[in-house]
Amino acid sequence: MLLVDAYLDKSPIQGIGVFAKNHIPRGTLVWKLDPNYDRRIPVEVYERETGPVRAYLDRYSYPDRRDPNFVVFEADDARFMNHADDPNCDVASPEETYALLARRIAAGMRRYRLEIG
Repeated sequence: MLLVDAYLDKSPIQGIGVFAKNHIPRGTLVWKLDPNYDRRIPVEVYERETGPVRAYLDRYSYPDRRDPNFVVFEADDARFMNHADDPNCDVASPEETYALLARRIAAGMRRYRLEIG
């Protein structure tokens, strides 16, 4: 679940991306896996899906870093966070279920995508 004000817009990386609305200082908690909203889907359930449901999950879910028996589907716009070689958000270890901003994002200068590695 995104914990900062953000909006969706066209992304040069992949169609749509998440952009920060305001200045976000380095070290800010920007995302957290929240089981009240985000879903961990067992791989065997995911693998049984077909058609549009499978296509949707293929696009918007990802392997759970903590447990390879699950995929994660985020309920909010965090599913549009793009991956980058030099991301501005950091999930330091597979056990962590949150992302901290690795570099500050200034307001007003230009739009900044929220990216994970």
